[in-house]
Amino acid sequence: MTTNAPAPIVTRQSLADRTRQLIPLITLVLMYVATVAIAPGYFEPQQIGSLLQLSSILGVAAIGQTLVILVGGIDLSVGAVMTLSNLIAATIMAGRDSSLAAAVVTVLLIGAVIGLVNGLIIRCLGVPDLVATLATMTATMGIGLLYTKGSPKGSSAPALVSLVTTRFAGVFTGSVIVWLFLAIITIVLLKRTRYGRFIYAVGLNREASRYSAVPVNATIMSLYLTSGVTAALGGLLLTGYTGSSYLGSGDSYQMQTIAAVILGGTSMFGGRGGYGGTMIGCVITVLLVSVLRVVGILDAGQSIAYGAIILLMLILFTKSSKGKQP
Repeated sequence: MTTNAPAPIVTRQSLADRTRQLIPLITLVLMYVATVAIAPGYFEPQQIGSLLQLSSILGVAAIGQTLVILVGGIDLSVGAVMTLSNLIAATIMAGRDSSLAAAVVTVLLIGAVIGLVNGLIIRCLGVPDLVATLATMTATMGIGLLYTKGSPKGSSAPALVSLVTTRFAGVFTGSVIVWLFLAIITIVLLKRTRYGRFIYAVGLNREASRYSAVPVNATIMSLYLTSGVTAALGGLLLTGYTGSSYLGSGDSYQMQTIAAVILGGTSMFGGRGGYGGTMIGCVITVLLVSVLRVVGILDAGQSIAYGAIILLMLILFTKSSKGKQP
């Protein structure tokens, strides 16, 4: 009896997916080699530690963005939530370690509420992800402005500053350890749990997932809630890094979280990718910004070069995944 033909096709698709997943790692290696050639100081442990430190803040905020994009959505409120978290946390802590726990609980709850609102608007009212999160972003920015009356106050608790900035082994900081811990949880969740299978199923085909008894609405709402929480946590770590608060502190992270997910190989169509790639994408994003500054490109030029590279990677990954969508 002869075997059926589809088996080789599955093998070829699997190899194509694996090859595609290697692109972010290859990109990172080539970029790092080029960076060290331009600025040898980037090979020093201290500079590596700085890159990882900045990547950790971006990486925590990008956890939720990755999950949302995996189901074919997008969260444009991440940067605004980070800013609001920064403003509120600094005010509550006011430089006191005794207020750190209250600040953590408060900002995480606020992030959860904003994320839940996003999910409810999208799933219950049927508003497109882009429009819903854009509206939430605008409202969140307004809340931050009202809260501070245009004049941010407060400062980070010393314990939080120590967590984010103190180096272990000359390279790792507490924020990197937090990032790695959350990354392990996220990767295991996606790859080893039923909930993770739900996420990929919804990203590949929402209608088919409904017929397969996958709780589509609950899954999507939970992911937006998670995105709000991780954005708030990213804003908290940012407060420890800067030691203070300021309006617009999280603005740059909005584009960077999306860029990290794309550069990490996650499909904007949903259903393909994962957080391991996003981690590499975070380092690429931070390294790219650093390189553009090292070579002396002005802010306008940095924005143009940054946007062009992101667009190039988006086109590359889109072409490699578009034909695979059901």
